[in-house]
Amino acid sequence: MKNVRGPGIFLAQFVGDQAPFNRLDTICQWMAEIGYKGVQIPTWEPRLMDLKLAAESKTYADELRGTVEAAGLQITELSTHLQGQLVALSPVYNQLFDAFAPAALKGDLKGKQAWAKEQLLLAAKASANLGLQAHATFSGALMWHTVYPWPQRPAGLVEQGFQALAARWLPILDAFDAAGVDLCYELHPGEDLHDGVTFERFLDEVKGHVRANILYDPSHFLLQCMDYVQFIDFYHERIKMFHVKDAEFRLRASRASTAAIRTG
Repeated sequence: MKNVRGPGIFLAQFVGDQAPFNRLDTICQWMAEIGYKGVQIPTWEPRLMDLKLAAESKTYADELRGTVEAAGLQITELSTHLQGQLVALSPVYNQLFDAFAPAALKGDLKGKQAWAKEQLLLAAKASANLGLQAHATFSGALMWHTVYPWPQRPAGLVEQGFQALAARWLPILDAFDAAGVDLCYELHPGEDLHDGVTFERFLDEVKGHVRANILYDPSHFLLQCMDYVQFIDFYHERIKMFHVKDAEFRLRASRASTAAIRTG
């Protein structure tokens, strides 16, 4: 535990149009005042950073880091959760995820995927420029709509799905390897990588890529009725990042049951 530092906080849920949440310097000052030591920055949020500039300009990256450090904080990681979702986007979800990409790409499945890939490649360079060691993302969901095995899946569908998922991510994983940064997938319901089995399938397809790692968040495992403690025993070597928040699952058959499943 000697290497654990913090606490840190993911800024995505707090950014807004009102001060102090509309600028990187002021939101960092606010977080420092309430006791945080680090921030994870959402790269899609222009009120906080310019991802392309951070990838192309070491000077800008140094200024960005300096803004955070002036508040007494550190940048822990960058995040591409929204862009990662679009790297592997099923046509089933094309319209649902229009808001995750520029408005000009509305309805453009291939356009969103190409833009997302470029965003991840920029994130690898930006992370290196900032001196970071890990990066947070989602895997996307080519197959999530088939997670429940009814109607019955055609033979080979899952295997083809993981091959397609790996083909999209391999060039990105290689870019993160070149940058010296671990790419950490948040295992999350709604993503093709949502538990140990799916992560292992993916790992097999990317030939055990050294940069394919895990953002561990036990709340997502609790709501899948998984043993989130034993998961650490199995996968600790691949866990390079973690999120912590409350979750509660209470099993009961009533009209109120949906209200009893929540995550903080």
